[in-house]
Parts: sequence; structure tokens; C-alpha cells
Amino acid sequence: MLPLVRAGTPAAQHLLEKLNGRLAAMEALDSAPYRARVKKLFGKVLRPDEVVARILGEVRARGDKAIFDYAKRIDGVKLSAKNLRVSRAEIKAGFKRTPKPVREALVLAAHRIAEYQQKILPSHVAPGTGCCGPEGVKVGLAWSPIRRAGLYVPGGTAAYPSSVLHNALPALVAGVKELAVATPCGPDGNLSDGVLCACAILGIDEVYRVGGAQAVGAFAYGTGSIPRVEKIVGPGNLFVMLAKRAVFGHVDIDMLAGPSEVLVLADRTANPAWVAADLLAQAEHDVLASCVLLTDSLKLATAVQSEIERQLKDLPRREIAAAAVRDWGAAVVTKDLAQAVTLANDLAPEHLELQTAKPNKLVPRLTTAGAIFIGPHATEPLGDYLAGPSHTLPTGGTARAFSGVSVYTFLRRTSLIVADGKGLEALAPAIETLAEAEGLEAHRRAVAVRGAKK
Repeated sequence: MLPLVRAGTPAAQHLLEKLNGRLAAMEALDSAPYRARVKKLFGKVLRPDEVVARILGEVRARGDKAIFDYAKRIDGVKLSAKNLRVSRAEIKAGFKRTPKPVREALVLAAHRIAEYQQKILPSHVAPGTGCCGPEGVKVGLAWSPIRRAGLYVPGGTAAYPSSVLHNALPALVAGVKELAVATPCGPDGNLSDGVLCACAILGIDEVYRVGGAQAVGAFAYGTGSIPRVEKIVGPGNLFVMLAKRAVFGHVDIDMLAGPSEVLVLADRTANPAWVAADLLAQAEHDVLASCVLLTDSLKLATAVQSEIERQLKDLPRREIAAAAVRDWGAAVVTKDLAQAVTLANDLAPEHLELQTAKPNKLVPRLTTAGAIFIGPHATEPLGDYLAGPSHTLPTGGTARAFSGVSVYTFLRRTSLIVADGKGLEALAPAIETLAEAEGLEAHRRAVAVRGAKK
């Protein structure tokens, strides 16, 4: 049952604090199955961050050998230098095995994603007149792509070929020359045909059958078989997310993109069946997925509760979805839409749907979502697959500071500064004054010497 509370009550406050602390709660994972599995793997119980630190440390120290050991111990698959990288023949075979309608849908999605990223691609800003003068000092901006990126594609309980498109295409449009994909394989060593098909469509032939924190470590530090990258992007489970956070600094990362989440902000005009369907669309991802309804209508909230129960009955992944609804779901009834907007900004959701009579009026006031879906027909799966913007978005409240993957994720900005003698002469007194105030005499002299008479 979807928990229902009224905003402003102690129960609502407790629930909102829980949702805001979702990342910390996930890090404190301490279930009996988890403890048993970790003890079997490491000989003692470790926190998730300790598990990640152990794996990353071994990958950094032992390279390929650690990758192969963990593949056997965690995933039950035997890997070696011969089969770690997926062959071009395997990629081609996966493409051929993928049903034609799926191939065509992936091609359509690729076209739309690439078109969107091309439209937002920034251009060089040639040095122009300085913003504050003088004429002799000009500034500009140059954009250049990073050389090599690592793309993590989730596997496990579900494989996501769409994640290949949504992470790789922004990189390709940005001009990244080398793209490597890491994705978990099954115990038989096989990968999802859909993932291989997506790689084939984009011409990506560097694909590794490795997942989890060990894949992140391989990208960050390099191994005998996997060259290190400059940036790691892509969503993953808790351990992938913690690993990305741990290697930040050795390499760059896109964001903390972990278990998915949706927040639907709706009023009495919303269709409860549609709202429930959208909440379940996120809940079926993972038992840690979050699905929240904010509404000023108690009637809608109770109707959505009933709809969720009805729709869960024949949902193939109902056990996963039901657990997510129970543990990380909520229907919060607010006194008005203004209060709902405030709560939405506080929660900073990955996906924010607006199913209200006048959604466009709310958009300027919503400032912390990863992506905003405007109107009842803009269902979140549209963004997951075909809308155009990347579906890799910040989660766990990190949308307050981070943005989703785009061409900007793979571009570096370089400032351009041009000056002639008159321009430097006009600014020299202020530069010398500041350099002297900071005790940097060589700085002052570097400016002064250019104005000295010969």
C-alpha cells in the first residue's frame, strides 16, 4: 500500500526526512541477506562503502586478476584476458538476434537523442571586447571534448540498451574519440542482445563484460586489459554509485546516479490511473526506487492508492515494485499547490511530472529537478526512451547541484584571453596593487616589466 500522509503533520515530516535521507539510508544497508552475502565474500560483515573500498583497492593493486576473481566470486562467471572484451563478432551477432521492431525502436531513439544533443552543442566564443574594457583586453571561450570516456550500463535484474544510447550519444556528439562500455554479464558470460545491438548501432566496439564497483575501478585506474578513462558516466546500483564517488578525483564522474525516482505533482484534474502507472514505472526498477505523489486533492491521493493496488496484481515485476512502493513511496496531501512546489524543490527529484490543470505556470518555480515532464501526456518513460534528453539524471537529492548527462558532460571549457600593450597598461595599476596586497612580488613585476621604458 502506498503510504498516505498530510503535509505538515509529524508523520509527513518523518516521511520527507526519510526520503531526503535516502542516499544515507542506502549506504547503511544492513539486511540479513546482505550481511550473509558479504560475510561469505569477505569473511566478515562490511558496510557498503567498505565493500567498495576493498574492491577498488584490489582492482588498483592487482588489475585484471582482481577483475577475474570478483567476477567468479560475485557473479559466478569465469573471465580471462581472452573473453573480458566482447568481440566484434559477438556484437554483430547480438544485433542480428535482436528482434527487428526493437532494432528499429533503438534507431529511432538514437536519431532523436542525437538530434537533441546537436541542437544544444555549444560553439566556440571567439575573443571579443572585454566585458569591462579596455579595448586592448579581449576574452573568449573554447570548448574541447575529453579524449576517453567509460560508460557504465546496468545489468543484473534488467538490462538497459537505452542506457547505451543515452550515455554514448552525448559523448559522440561532443566529439569524444574513445568510448568504452562496461556492463555485467550472466553466469554464462553472455550479455544482453539489446545492449549489444545498441552498441552496434552506434559503432561502439570496445565493450567489457564486467559490472559493479570492479568495473568502475577498472575505468578509474586501468588494468592490463582495460585502459583507464578520463570520465565515468552512467547509472548503477548502490555499489556502482559509491564506487563512482570514491574514484572522483582520479577521474571525473557525471553525477551520483543511483536507484531511480519519480515525483508526480498533481491536482484534482489528474487521472489516477495514469498517476499510478507512472509511479509504478519507477517502482519496478529497483526495491530502492522512490515514487512520490504530491497533491492538494485527498480524493486523488486515495484513488491513486487503489489504482496502485489494482495495477500491481498483474505486473511482472510486482514484488520489486511493491517493495519500492511500501518502503520508498508516498502520497503527500498538501494544503495547496504552492506547498507542493516547495516540497518538490526540497526533495529535488530525478524525474518530476506535472499533472495539473496549468502545469506551465509551475515550471518557473521548480528549480531542483533532474528533468521536468510537463502535462499528463508527458509520462516519464517518454524521457527514458525517445524524448531526446539523456535519461541519466541526478538522484538522491543531488539534483540540487548536479545536472543530467548531455554534450556538456563530455566537454571542457578553456578561457581565451588576449591583450595588447595598451590594454595591459590600462589595467596594470590595479593588477600591481592586488599582487602587492597578496604578497606576490613576482606577479607585480611580471606586469611592471612590460611597462618599463627601454
